[in-house]
Amino acid sequence: MSQHHRPKPTGRPRTGARVAAVQALFQSEHTGESAETVAQQFIRHRIGAGDTIAQEAFEEGRVPLAHIPLFEAILKAAATRSEDADAEIRAHLKQDWTLERLDPVLRALLRAAAAELMNGAEPPARVVINEYLDVARGFLDDETARFANGVLDALAHALRPAEFGPAR
Repeated sequence: MSQHHRPKPTGRPRTGARVAAVQALFQSEHTGESAETVAQQFIRHRIGAGDTIAQEAFEEGRVPLAHIPLFEAILKAAATRSEDADAEIRAHLKQDWTLERLDPVLRALLRAAAAELMNGAEPPARVVINEYLDVARGFLDDETARFANGVLDALAHALRPAEFGPAR
C-alpha cells in the first residue's frame, strides 16, 4: 500500500466513529489486545479534540469528531461476531485471496463494515458501503480502495439482501 494518508476530519461524527473503529480493530490485531480494551483506550485518549486543533489531533492518530455510541457498537459487534464476520469476508474474496493476505488496514476495515452490516438494519447498507469507502480512500491506495468496494458491495448484498431487491 504505497500511499497511506489519513483522511481529513470532516465534521461528520459518524464517519469519525468508523475511522476510529478501523484504527481500533487494526490496533487490536497488531497488539493482541481485546477490541474492548482498545475501545476504552480510544475513548480515553484518542476521541475528542481536547485543546489541540482538530487537524493536528488527527495527524497524531486521534479522531477529533467521533460518535462514541456508534464506535462502541461497531467494536462490540466486531468482537462478539468476529468469526461470523471473518467467514462472511472470506466468502466474498476472490479465490486466490485469503483474509490473512489482505493489507491489515483493509482487513480491519472489512471487519468493521461486516460487523456493522450484521448488527442491524440501520443505517441502510448503501450508507454503510459509502461510509467505509470514504474511510478506505483515506487509508488505502486507489487499487486497494476499488478492491474494498467490490468486497463491501458483495458483503452488503449477502448480509442485507432485502435492501437490494430480487436478484436478477
